Amino acid sequence: MTHERTVDEQFAELPESSRRALEQAGLGLPELRRRAAEEGGARRVSGILSEFSVSSRTRRFDGEGPLQWLDVWPWLRMLLVGVAGFAVCELLNPVMGDLSLFVGLVFGVGVRVAGFGIDDSPRDVGLRRLTVLAYHVLIVVAAFTTHQWYLQLRGAERPVTIAAPDHTMSRGFRQTYCRVRTPDGSAHRVLGNRENCADTSRTGDIATAVVDPSGYYGPFLGAKADIDSTLPTTVSLASAAVLLLAPATAVVLRRPRRIARKDGAAG
Repeated sequence: MTHERTVDEQFAELPESSRRALEQAGLGLPELRRRAAEEGGARRVSGILSEFSVSSRTRRFDGEGPLQWLDVWPWLRMLLVGVAGFAVCELLNPVMGDLSLFVGLVFGVGVRVAGFGIDDSPRDVGLRRLTVLAYHVLIVVAAFTTHQWYLQLRGAERPVTIAAPDHTMSRGFRQTYCRVRTPDGSAHRVLGNRENCADTSRTGDIATAVVDPSGYYGPFLGAKADIDSTLPTTVSLASAAVLLLAPATAVVLRRPRRIARKDGAAG
């Protein structure tokens, strides 16, 4: 005759991490004993414990293990769309400049749509909103800072000649832009530093600028050490970390709550 294992025996066979997860979900050993004593409860309790057993960890990730694929997919989908949006914006930035921000905002709609299917619990809603916010902060900062990052990474310091400034009417105001002439004879607007060369008396002076060898971006008047992108870089790294960690946190925290909800519905 086959010996039917008790709740205590099944619970004792679980890994320590699984026992802690059950206790955090309100399904510690005393609660499991109480539920097993109910009519038909022994089978339901055995089902819960089997999901957390060592053998269950070897199951394919297809909905039969402790964490179902449908639980993870919306979060992974948000992350993939966010990473794709950032990559596309960075690739388009040399061509579109700051206008690549609008491409990022379109992907931002995709990030929000990708989150459909996530539970409406306060925790998941909060993490979903945090993911969307982190993506938008990352895109906005990157759109206006990629020029600096690129010059810091690939730019080369070259002697340039300060050219006559460029004057443009924008929204009814006269805007002045510094220009320099690079060794190849072409003139370019510089990145920032308007006050350093807008004075026409400096036209013809020799100065140092960080030049993009590929010609994608305009030069920066000054040395590489003068390109200060510390704050936007810090904000971007923090946003990227949140974009990655918020979905991961949601998945990690989801399993105990989901098991508790399933068992409550079964009871």
